Amino acid sequence: MTSELSPIDKAKFVSAKRAAQFVESGMRVGLGTGSTAAWLVRCLGEMVRDNGLRIKGVPTSTRTATLAREVGIEVVSLDEAKWLDITIDGADEFDGQLNLIKGGGGALLQEKIVATASDQMIVIADVGKEVETLGAFPLPVEVIPFGWQTTQALVEETLVSMDVLGRDSTLRMNGEVPFITDEGNHIIDLHVKRIGNARQLALVLNQMPGVVENGLFIDICDRVVVGYGDGKVEVRDINEGTIATERLDFVESDNLFADLTD
Repeated sequence: MTSELSPIDKAKFVSAKRAAQFVESGMRVGLGTGSTAAWLVRCLGEMVRDNGLRIKGVPTSTRTATLAREVGIEVVSLDEAKWLDITIDGADEFDGQLNLIKGGGGALLQEKIVATASDQMIVIADVGKEVETLGAFPLPVEVIPFGWQTTQALVEETLVSMDVLGRDSTLRMNGEVPFITDEGNHIIDLHVKRIGNARQLALVLNQMPGVVENGLFIDICDRVVVGYGDGKVEVRDINEGTIATERLDFVESDNLFADLTD
């Protein structure tokens, strides 16, 4: 029940619930991946079931696709949808310009493709994800398995000339074996600590052979909906330059959310 949620889960829930209000019937909606995005999918499922909302959802991972179908959202591929009205997704970090680090869940490639194919992208996040400068969260870089160690060495070497504090990197693991993305790739996490010029770093990384995509989302996000543990929500619009604050009441929810753990 939502009334028993921890403050951080409450913050994720209210941000997702508020962002769901941007979705209207007939929309093609990009559905993000991760714990906060899972709340959103549940909220949209509730609207489909109780309010007659009709949408086509384009998931950014197999995990999200499974959850969306479970809660009654019609799932289509991006190729079927072609273009999206809106994408709503979480973030691992966001700054004052709404630049993001994403990919903690390993879905950055599909997430970036879907977000870029949308009229607008809304990020939902608890207030703990806000940073002054990106980089404390490890920056994911998706690389093809062939020659990944060479790619990793090349990336570390390139970081020497970048405006970052750290140059260590690690291959993301899934237990004893390398983590494999939905596209069959590896992820190298860059422990850069602080990114002075995110735009430059994103461009340089993507020029390297072997690198498929990186987790820096620059000039992609239009709004961020920030949730707080007490139910307060802030909607920040980078295009309008506005910040709107409201409070969402908690009601006893039914079992739609009871089994949500991430």
